[in-house]
Amino acid sequence: MEEPAKYLLFHGVIILLLGLLAGIPYGRAILKKEQDSLIIAWRVAHSSLSMGAILMFALVPILSLLNVNLKIMWSIAVLFIVTGYAFSFALYLGPIVGHRGLAYRGPIPAKLVYFGNSIGALASLLGTFILLYAAWKTL
Repeated sequence: MEEPAKYLLFHGVIILLLGLLAGIPYGRAILKKEQDSLIIAWRVAHSSLSMGAILMFALVPILSLLNVNLKIMWSIAVLFIVTGYAFSFALYLGPIVGHRGLAYRGPIPAKLVYFGNSIGALASLLGTFILLYAAWKTL
């Protein structure tokens, strides 16, 4: 297994753990009959982080199949790792502070959630473009 794939796997497991742990406040919010917005926010954190981890796991064997240099493999791995942690930050902070982070306005906590979402979205987009380039070079 290539070195970037090992790091992607390791950090994917951490993101999966964070996603699964988000199920605890999700379940509590349901049991306490909290506001729908809070329940939805924890459900999004629980499911999105778990899906993000699964994406990282899916990329692990693909990295070794790509016919590109190690620098490109590292770029893909690092960008998806950054994506996982940025969304972990945003998706945990959002329900805690009561903000979705879809716009850069409001108090500082809302801006921090927006910042985490923005970093996650940009890193995943860039990682996907580099993955597309790597897949094209592998044809």
